[in-house]
Amino acid sequence: MSELIVAQPPTNQQAVLEDSIQQYLTFVLGRETFALNILNIKEIIEYGQLTEVPRMPVFIRGVINLRGAVVPVIDMAARFDKPSAEITRKTCIVIIEVEHAEGTQVVGVMVDAVNEVVDIEPGNIEPAPSFGANIRADFIEGMGKIGGKFVIILNVNSVLSIEEVAALAGQVKQQ
Repeated sequence: MSELIVAQPPTNQQAVLEDSIQQYLTFVLGRETFALNILNIKEIIEYGQLTEVPRMPVFIRGVINLRGAVVPVIDMAARFDKPSAEITRKTCIVIIEVEHAEGTQVVGVMVDAVNEVVDIEPGNIEPAPSFGANIRADFIEGMGKIGGKFVIILNVNSVLSIEEVAALAGQVKQQ
């Protein structure tokens, strides 16, 4: 009689290790590499025709029609108070879902180029620096170590805060 071998479920320690590794999409803005958790990303599209919306903050490039939905597009370089990105053949729009008080909002983020999806273990993520970064500290979720270099892991809900963007748009309209 042959013996039946049943695969054992992973131990708690193995399950925790597998669950803890996060995947991030890395992209370039200027000379810096940033990362976003892929759980927030819906898709990546080519930079296309944008419709400008008058009297919006400088970092809102316009809106696009994404399968019938109006999606605002934010220039990440301008959002970080840097010169607006120059449009090249590598420029793309990352479509992201942002959580806010009333639910979720789909937003497009314009980046210079998308690199790759990488796995980063929690042990390779350092806390956000309190000084020295070229962007606001609340925009940074952490500093991920990849191949001996750091990438800035962005806090999507801070960078793309719908409430803050709406408040800034209101200030622009009043001026």
